[in-house]
Amino acid sequence: MKLLSTFAASPHDIAGLQLFRDADTASATALLAACPVVLADAGETVSDSAQPRLIIVLRGAVAEATGDGATTKILPGESGGEQSVLDGDADQSVLTALEDSEILLIGADLAWKLIDESDGVARNLLRLLSFRIRAANMQLRRRQKLGEFYRQLSMNDGLTGLYNRAWLNDVLPRLVATAHATHAPLSLVMLDIDHFKLFNDRHGHLQGDLALRTAAKVLAGALRPTDFAVRYGGEELMVILPDTSGPVAAGVAERLCERMREAVVFGDMRVPLPHVTASFGVACLAAGQDDQALIAAADTALYRAKAAGRNRVEVAPLA
Repeated sequence: MKLLSTFAASPHDIAGLQLFRDADTASATALLAACPVVLADAGETVSDSAQPRLIIVLRGAVAEATGDGATTKILPGESGGEQSVLDGDADQSVLTALEDSEILLIGADLAWKLIDESDGVARNLLRLLSFRIRAANMQLRRRQKLGEFYRQLSMNDGLTGLYNRAWLNDVLPRLVATAHATHAPLSLVMLDIDHFKLFNDRHGHLQGDLALRTAAKVLAGALRPTDFAVRYGGEELMVILPDTSGPVAAGVAERLCERMREAVVFGDMRVPLPHVTASFGVACLAAGQDDQALIAAADTALYRAKAAGRNRVEVAPLA
């Protein structure tokens, strides 16, 4: 940075600076008289990591980048570096001139003297910091909401809209633990779309995707708000039924099996396989059983349904 003059010799008026608005300008002007005014070229670093100081932009613009990646633009009349002055540490933020800029530099000791001798400066500084805290909190809330949005997005299957395997691995162990702790029933239904490879071979993968979405809609439209539908993998889907006994879960699976038979994938009834069917395996959580054992029990029942001719429901015996 190049020294231009002192503030007393510069053409800038203290009344145009936010920090001194409605303050005792005569007193502040006297204190600032010997402060240097420097010229920072575009792209030049304005902050000094070795010592805390306050900067005021007189002409141009400065970007303030904090450690969390946030960036604030400081315009003429506005200040930066207040936090380093108040906490006495070297400036952790990075101040960079966005264009050729004239900047007033105020050392930490003089900044404190301005605060001590002028109620107006102290009031303006508190107002400025309050605004920045509110802005930082708003940005934090936006980031939290965005993070939650992406977390939820990562838990859903992009094709069907159902929960995915990552969601299952996170939630099912907790549902099992809760069921054991409360002695409440928990049932699981595994289903596999019948002859899905044949369907894909005859109609193509786009129609296969449509068949999967159709099956997902059948599940989503038939379950309670407290139930969960998951794409387990490929053409294999899953339904989790909290507070549901084995016989009730078997009834749910029978209803789903019937609705699957009635669901039309595409409307041309002259084309082979215009419908899809599915095979279902049902298991109810047994004492001492973990989530993997519950899945294995439902999967075994599903295998029996497929071996028995498909398009049917089989229920795992209680362990």
